Amino acid sequence: MNTNSYSTIYEKLGVAPVINAWGVATELGGWTLSPKVSKAMEEANSSQVEMIDLLKKSGEFLAELLGVEAAYITSGGAAAQALSVAACMAGTDPNLIKKLPDTTGMKNKVLLHKPNQYMFSRCYTLTGAQLVEVGSDEKSTIEDLENSIDAETAAIAYWVQPPTNPDIPSLQETVKFARSKGIPAIADACSQIYPLEYFRENAQSADLVTFGGKYVGAPHSSGFVCGKADLIEAISHQSFVAYHYDGSKAVGRAMKIDRQEIAGLVAGVEDWFTMNHEERILGYESRFETFENILNNIPNVQTERTEVHHYVPYYLKINIDSDKLGITATEIKTKLDSGHPRIWVGDIDANTIGISIHTLNEEEDEIVANRISDILIGY
Repeated sequence: MNTNSYSTIYEKLGVAPVINAWGVATELGGWTLSPKVSKAMEEANSSQVEMIDLLKKSGEFLAELLGVEAAYITSGGAAAQALSVAACMAGTDPNLIKKLPDTTGMKNKVLLHKPNQYMFSRCYTLTGAQLVEVGSDEKSTIEDLENSIDAETAAIAYWVQPPTNPDIPSLQETVKFARSKGIPAIADACSQIYPLEYFRENAQSADLVTFGGKYVGAPHSSGFVCGKADLIEAISHQSFVAYHYDGSKAVGRAMKIDRQEIAGLVAGVEDWFTMNHEERILGYESRFETFENILNNIPNVQTERTEVHHYVPYYLKINIDSDKLGITATEIKTKLDSGHPRIWVGDIDANTIGISIHTLNEEEDEIVANRISDILIGY
């Protein structure tokens, strides 16, 4: 096999690149690293450091930026969730730490409002906890939490996803209740990072708060948790580094993160706090206009900017009349994925294609819009 004639690693492996108009997705390896993140990772690659020191100093740096007591960098948001629960169950007790994920005889229940249940709540159970959904499918109250607490309750979890569901207590109400009972509150605010003051408010909202690194242009495999110093200290005892130092064989050994990723996460968060976000958002305007100019003149097709409560303010919907056009959004999505280059978009329903403007690279907006136009006109 001749491996010298390929221009990229993807060509060498026979993997087709994908134009990402879908979002910051795990299935597509996250987002494109920002230039500052890439530079920081390259700098970190030049020499080794003691990881326990790097984790400590990087956590202190993030804590100062966010106005919290302490922080700890992890191998993604899911690891931040899992290690947070481990800390709430085992603390810094080496005998308990080495037992995990066996939680026999330990506090091992994590309470969550049932209507607040979400795809990644499973991550709270990865280190041995039991997730207890509180209330009904339609509604959960503080009284439901009260009635669900027992001697085995280790933490109360909350998914931060605006706008707040009116059928559950707010994050603030939930945290206040948890603290009144002496139970740690864990908030998953994974992508809730803009506006900047909102980012800080979320970081300061609970005893432990978890975030994903990919949303600030950091490595997809990075994340962090911040909050109370004693709990962050306990998290450090569950980590992949602790496995080697204190003999407890911590469960976090499987959640290793390298020095380059730590450097990238620090650079990404710092860049997020120093960049001009008005300029960033304005930069998306021309991409919206590309889709609007190419698609809005096609009969039975209309673009729509939809406000989202996210790190980007708008999402583009392409509304089609599938009956009149003779093709559904799902069929368009399939055609885009089977073409060259491959393109991933969202299909919200049979009549709506979803486009994440912010994950497109330069000139990819025209490629995607024209491909969609060709498919629609062909019908």
